[in-house]
Amino acid sequence: MKKSYIYFVVPMVALAAFFFGLYWNAHAQYQAREQGKVKAAREARQAKLEKEAKDREKAVAAALEAQEKRKAEKKVRDEREAIAKEQREQARQARDKAGRDADKLEAQTRRLQKEIEAEKKELAEVVAARKIVVDEEKFLNEYVKKAKANANSLKGVLERIQAADKAAEDAAKAAAAAAAAAAKK
Repeated sequence: MKKSYIYFVVPMVALAAFFFGLYWNAHAQYQAREQGKVKAAREARQAKLEKEAKDREKAVAAALEAQEKRKAEKKVRDEREAIAKEQREQARQARDKAGRDADKLEAQTRRLQKEIEAEKKELAEVVAARKIVVDEEKFLNEYVKKAKANANSLKGVLERIQAADKAAEDAAKAAAAAAAAAAKK
């Protein structure tokens, strides 16, 4: 049985060499290594948490800055929109006023056109009446001239008639005187 203890002793010696040579050293340093790993993991986690906290602070600061920037932009945009709205309102009011003024001027133009038409008709009537009056004046002037000429000619005729009557009367007186003289004779 010499051989059988070899199967038992050799693995035991190898186990003892493994235990004391590798495992014991490894086991003694295992605890320190595990604590080092845990400490390193804890430090890494702590560093990660601190980095995340700093990143969060930066993110919060950036978010607050962005929020302030958005507020400022919104304020500027609101002011621009208010100014634009006021300008649109003023433009609308100016357009409405211009429309009202245009309507008023158009109505005034129509009224003045009607007045012009009425004045043209009245002027045409006055021109026609003036023409009639001028024609009547010409007619009357010509009539007066003719009447004066007629009156002058009638005066002449009357004077000749009176002269002829006087001459006839003188002739009758002379004839009566001559007849009286002849009768006296």
